[in-house]
Parts: sequence; structure tokens; C-alpha cells
Amino acid sequence: MYILTALSGDPLEDLRVSTAPNKQQLIEARTALLHLDVSPFLRYFLWLGDIIGIGPSQKGFGWLGVTVQNQPVTVLLSQAAGSTLRLVTVASLVAIILGIVIGITTALRQYSGYDYGVTFLSFLFFSLPIFWVAVLLKQYIAIGFNDFLGDPQISYALIPILAVISGLVWMSIIPRKGLQKLLTFAIAAVVTAGILFYMDLSDWFSTPHIGIVGIVITSVGLAFGVTAISTGLKKRRALYASLTVAALGIALYFPFMYGFSYGLELPGFIGLALLAIAVSFGIGWLWGGSDRMPVARTAAITGFLVAAIIALDRFMLVWNQYANSGRVKGRPIATIGSATPNLEGSLWVQGLDAFTHLLLPTIALILISFASYTRYSRASLLEVMNQDYIRTARAKGLTERTVVVRHAFRNALIPIATIVAFDIGGIIGGAVITERVFGWTGMGALFQNGLDHVDPNPVMAFFLVTGGLAILFNLIADLVYAGLDPRIRVS
Repeated sequence: MYILTALSGDPLEDLRVSTAPNKQQLIEARTALLHLDVSPFLRYFLWLGDIIGIGPSQKGFGWLGVTVQNQPVTVLLSQAAGSTLRLVTVASLVAIILGIVIGITTALRQYSGYDYGVTFLSFLFFSLPIFWVAVLLKQYIAIGFNDFLGDPQISYALIPILAVISGLVWMSIIPRKGLQKLLTFAIAAVVTAGILFYMDLSDWFSTPHIGIVGIVITSVGLAFGVTAISTGLKKRRALYASLTVAALGIALYFPFMYGFSYGLELPGFIGLALLAIAVSFGIGWLWGGSDRMPVARTAAITGFLVAAIIALDRFMLVWNQYANSGRVKGRPIATIGSATPNLEGSLWVQGLDAFTHLLLPTIALILISFASYTRYSRASLLEVMNQDYIRTARAKGLTERTVVVRHAFRNALIPIATIVAFDIGGIIGGAVITERVFGWTGMGALFQNGLDHVDPNPVMAFFLVTGGLAILFNLIADLVYAGLDPRIRVS
């Protein structure tokens, strides 16, 4: 890679065509700085010597050299890596979680309408080129939605259509037969229509909010949902612990929203999140009795999710202030860059700004990655569900939730751990295109600028990071195997 980059052009071309009076001195300075008077084949070993601390720069171990503009590559790399990791970390986590959850549910509903629908969408997303997806997102999610926010009125003719689509989706997801299936369709359609009417009448898109009623409904729903998945609703202690955590979150809603959240900075926000998890874990531990760990785990997950919903509502509280600020000017969904220049504001305003800039590139990366995770998860779980130990677990009288969550799920994750490890480096490498389209200054820009200026040093820094991450995450995958499968030991 070093030699290919070095031979791809002339790093002195911009100086050769310059009209500066000291052009010759500039050429000589850059030649000496980058050792351009040395053959690229030998120059590679000078660069390698700097990496291990014995090169001509005498800068010590890990020195990555300088760019053609005489900027230290290590400084540029730290800035670019931080920007790209912020982008791909969110996209990777969301894609992995959604992909695994939807892949597993399609395996449990094999050959249903839901399964066929997800399969179709997965193959569709998997086949789309990332740059084309990015352009569509810019056009419809950014430009189109920003135009809609100028006068956010939902057409009454559109509401029945969306209600019918929602009813069909939920009818295919929830396993029911006969009249129960029609009842699911009717409930979903009516609820969707009611929500859309409420959003239109309350001008929700101009002043979005969840509100105390939404927090109560969501918190109680999370308590029941998390308990059902984690331990089962028959574990009353786990349910009571989760409901206690939900009640505590509801009680703290107003003090947080209109009290101590003002003036909060990022370290304090992270501290409150950790405190919410710790207190929830403690409540679960006190409720747990003889099953303390499962109950405490369930309560901690519930507490984290309830706190996240309340924090989301707090971010929504400043939406109107952010969207109509002098820098944003009523078009909050950003199409380019990673931040609004010179935007000042609280933690909540800055958080909204980060979200609106992350939205489009994150969706683009999620759509491409999500497709493969759903297929691998589905295939892996279907293979596991046909194993002898699953039949034995069912024969022992265990509930379907216990069979799937405690016996099948962990083993189904082993192939996924391998795929995730391979994808991490690939996503960072693939983010070159995404960053280019969305003007995100990260690893992609570092790589592209190196190629444009025939500068091997930043290009090699890019490959060192992607290659190092590939090795690191493959090692992590090997360690994860031991945690997922008790037959595997690391020694």
C-alpha cells in the first residue's frame, strides 16, 4: 500500500505549478521532510523504522510521520479516529441489536408473512450501494422532512393509509389466528390513527414531547416487557422490582425535567446514567430473595431504559429552541458535516446537534449492516433450534421463553460474534464513502486526502488502524466464544 500510494503521482505537483518566488526552497524543504529523494521501496523502510522507534526522525515508538503540509499524522489520526468511531459505534450497536432481535423473531415465526417481509427487505437493503442510499436519505429524510417541518400538517387522507399499513405490519408480527388476527389489525390501525391525529392537532412536530402520560405508559410497558424476556412474568419478584424502578423514574420525572437537569454537563449526565443503573440494581437486589442476580439484572435493564426515555424527553424539550436558532434556521436535519459551526448552547442543545448530524450517515450504515445481521441471526437460530439439547429442554417441560432465551439464544450468537468481529474493521473502511457523501471529517477524509496529495503516511495510518481493529476484535470474538459456550475454554 505504501509503494502503490507513493507511485500514484507526484507529491510536489502543487509546488511545481506554484508561482511563489521561493518555489525552489519549498520543493527542497518538502523533499527533505518526506525523504522524496529516496526510492519509494527504501522510503517504506524509513517509515517502518519510525513506527518501531529506530527511524531517522528519532521521534520514538509509534511515530507515524508528517503529511505533505508538515502536520503530524498522529494528531490528525486521533481527531479522525474519534470522529469516525463516534459515527460507526452508534451505527454498529444499533444495527447489531436490531439485526439480532429481528433475525431471531423471524426464525421463531418461520415462513410467516413477517418472515417473508423481513427477508425481502433484508435482500433489498443488502443489494443497495451505500452512496445511492445516502443520496436518497439526503433528498427525502433531510431536504423533504425539513420542508415538511416548515408547515408540519399531516394530510387527513394520508392517516387512514398509514393506519392500514400499521395494522397489516402488526398483524404479520404478532402470531394470532382467525378473529384474533383481525382484532390485532383493528387495534393497531386505530391506535396508529389516534396517535397521528394527536400529533397533528397538538403540533407535535414543532414541539415534540413524550410527557408524563407517555412516560407512565412507556415505563410500565418496559417493566413488563423486560421482565417477560429476562425472567418471565411468573417471577413476581422480578416484576415487582421492575415496577418499583419504573415508579421511581416516574416520581423523579418532574424534578429532573424542570430542576437539576439545567446546567448539567456531560460528566454529570454520564454520572446520573450510572447512578440510575446502580440504584435499579440495588432495588432488584433487595427484591430478589433467593434469585437476586436475575432480579437485579432485570431491574437494572429496566432502570436504564426508563432513564433513557426520560432523557429523550428532556432533549425534546429544547427542540424548538434548537431548530429555530440563528445557526440552524428551521432546517434541523443536517445533510453535511458533523456539527453546526459556532453553535452555542447547553448539553441538551449540543446533544440534539450531534443527533441531527449523526442521523443520516448512521441510517445509511445501519441499513446496509442490518440486512446481513438479520439473515445470519435467523439462520443461526434455526440451526440451533433443531439440536438435540433443545428437544431435551422442551421434553423436560421448560417454557418456550426459557428454551429460546437461556438455551438457544447464547449458542445462536456464536456465529454472530464472528461476523461482528469481521465487520468492525470493514465498517470503518467502508465509512470512507459514507463520510465522503455526508462531509464527515473522519478516517475517510484522512484516507482520501492522503490519496489526493500522494501522501503515503496518512494512508498507512488508516490501514494500521483498520488492520489493528480487525485483529483486536477477532481476539475479542475468541474470548466471547468462551462466555457464550461453556464447552469452550480459553487457556
